Amino acid sequence: MAVITLTSDYGLVDHRVPSIKGKILSWSEEVKVVDITHNITAYNLLQTAYIVRNAYKFFPEGSIHIVAVDSFYHKNRKNILAKIDGHYFICADNGITNLMFFDIKPESIYEITLNNRFDDKVIFPATEIFVPAAMHLYKGGLPEVIGRKIKSIKDVSFPRAIYNENEKMIVGEVMYVDNFGNVVSNISRKFFDKYASVSEKYTVKFRNIVVSKISDQYTDIVTDWEREPESHGKSSVIFNDTDLLEITIYKGSVLNGASTLFGMSTGEKIYVEFE
Repeated sequence: MAVITLTSDYGLVDHRVPSIKGKILSWSEEVKVVDITHNITAYNLLQTAYIVRNAYKFFPEGSIHIVAVDSFYHKNRKNILAKIDGHYFICADNGITNLMFFDIKPESIYEITLNNRFDDKVIFPATEIFVPAAMHLYKGGLPEVIGRKIKSIKDVSFPRAIYNENEKMIVGEVMYVDNFGNVVSNISRKFFDKYASVSEKYTVKFRNIVVSKISDQYTDIVTDWEREPESHGKSSVIFNDTDLLEITIYKGSVLNGASTLFGMSTGEKIYVEFE
């Protein structure tokens, strides 16, 4: 049986999240609803893309993912249902699907037409459009019954790391800051390895910091486990569990992690120079 996941920028204080869950349960009390997160910064599509992209693959194939971020209704903006990598994604046509899946071609995309009558007034798309669409799929319904197939959706470009041939340098940028204050870049392990295979010596540069080693895991910073507390607060660079280059403070937090201590935020440049 399919799972329905919820991701939103609604937070957990207001009525919106329980309203969505209540609406789902009013259709079926047996449905399994899983929260991915509701703490997305308001309208932050890049943050949403990073989180959902790295979470959805752990759910069973055929799962239905409601992504209610920057989802206010407007008659001139479509709401879409996309089948990608064996999963269904329901969201506003605001560019989020292209940000999440810049490297995976959708199997099919539909404009949801549940609200297409001229007299329909939509107040809260999550309960009035997204949930009915999700429950239609959950009960085995075909996408074409609730939508019309389309070829193009809004395209928002994912910030890609580039390689400067003249400088022998990868130029990336901060794309995400996690709950531990770790600074995640858009430099993938695969992209790094492509140039590291030619030149093994490299330095990672950000702000006025130069690092000459990328660690394999967070605890590599600890040289003597009996004196592990002495490593608290030390910085390192690793490829994280999503295979992206990350600047981290060992046992840091959002208050004293890499983002805070180095003063780094989304969009700031990170460089890898090869010798």
